Amino acid sequence: MLSEKSILITGGTGSLGKALTKEILSKPNGVKRLVIYSRDEQKQFQMAQEFPHNLYPQIRFFIGDVRDFDRLKRAMRGVDYVIHAAAMKHVPIAEYNPMECVKTNILGAENVINACLETDVERVVALSTDKACAPINLYGATKLASDKLFVAANNIRGWNPIKFSVVRYGNVMGSNGSVIPFFLDKRKEGVLPITDANMTRFNIPIQGGVDMVMHALEKAWGGEIFIPKIPSYKILDLAEAIGPKCEKKVVGIRPGEKVHEEMISESDSFLTYDLGKYYTILPATHNWSIDEFIAKHNAVKVKEGFKYNSGTNDEWETIEGLRELIKVHIDDTFEV
Repeated sequence: MLSEKSILITGGTGSLGKALTKEILSKPNGVKRLVIYSRDEQKQFQMAQEFPHNLYPQIRFFIGDVRDFDRLKRAMRGVDYVIHAAAMKHVPIAEYNPMECVKTNILGAENVINACLETDVERVVALSTDKACAPINLYGATKLASDKLFVAANNIRGWNPIKFSVVRYGNVMGSNGSVIPFFLDKRKEGVLPITDANMTRFNIPIQGGVDMVMHALEKAWGGEIFIPKIPSYKILDLAEAIGPKCEKKVVGIRPGEKVHEEMISESDSFLTYDLGKYYTILPATHNWSIDEFIAKHNAVKVKEGFKYNSGTNDEWETIEGLRELIKVHIDDTFEV
């Protein structure tokens, strides 16, 4: 699927962007060009050391912001696939700087869509978050708006055969700013701050996020929101897994934070199908046959009122299981 294709990743110097880069460059029938588009020159410099041009001649580093439409359009010339991973994602920072979050996550999404429509891009996959489902914070609200924009982009493409889709998942293990690296750092002080003792979160290794993006690139018909079937963990179990001898100090929920995360709401259930490995929320308006989609994917409609919530999930990580995941996916020297 990637052979002789050109791919652009917005936010390509982030945790998932780097994992996608490694995955894409490892394919035997390689890509023609891989453009890493981001605004952080230091991260681009560091990433260029990991992927030197003499070993990976197909990689290009392109300084740019998704807020800059002209720069985006220039970067997308000759690009076949776009993976949109750029976002302002820290919940408290977004609450304090709301318009900055809106400009990046909503207006930036609009710029990506329009730049793709005005060039020769064939497929677009946008990254979402569990916080976009029934959002209570600004970050989640902007990502919900972004999801809606990418889904609706399939309705305004006209003659253009381009396909837009979305992947939505929970907390990625070890991603920048996530709780596991935070706890690993804090355990040196002997105290792990717990926002709420009842808190739960979805959990997905970074490879799981990469696999979803690649699945959507290859399989999407246009307008789907793909959601993985993944386990949850209790925040107290995670704290025990990382720092069994540490004090667990309850400090209270941060602005805009949920006790439990949700990726499919009851309202979404009317358009949600079970695909086996993934769920998908289908678009209310589409230009393909639902019956054909169901037959092609062996899709099964979920029951009305179904919801996918980290607090009521059927699958849970154990303390020992979390320790093993940390050792495998984050720090192979990890010991309690």
